[in-house]
Amino acid sequence: MNLEHYDIEDLLLTAIKSEVESKELYQKLSKSTENGLLQDKLDFLANEEEKHRNYIEEIFMNHFPGKEISLPKETAVPLPKIKYNEDTPLSNVLGQAMQAEISASNFYKSLSNRFEKGSKIQNTLQYFADMEVGHFKILETEKESMERFEEGDVYWPMVHAGP
Repeated sequence: MNLEHYDIEDLLLTAIKSEVESKELYQKLSKSTENGLLQDKLDFLANEEEKHRNYIEEIFMNHFPGKEISLPKETAVPLPKIKYNEDTPLSNVLGQAMQAEISASNFYKSLSNRFEKGSKIQNTLQYFADMEVGHFKILETEKESMERFEEGDVYWPMVHAGP
């Protein structure tokens, strides 16, 4: 992803907006599923996105002191949007989220190059890029599991209960 023609402010606002939207998605999905393990994983992902948002906001405030963070309706950098409604199979939503996580990884890799080589910011953004790949893998595992059970609408309430 080439981000050279975007200014840092737009890139940081894009990152913040992406993290906010990802957190909201994972929270909404968590509340809509009855699968306890999936809820835990989605809550984990939502918390990760919140931590990323906080760090990016800190970068923004340090680069633009006194400037209020005002998220645009549409971001300067086009990132994938997740489109779904109550009839969309969860595996489809997870597939879209997987693509969004890969895009976020590529975005953070490119964004990190806009900061001083070896700096804390660059290293943290590269770490975020790696974490987004980890998020992809969590979603991939859940999507594969969902696809096996969605067709029959299978749900076993006590499947995760211990002995």
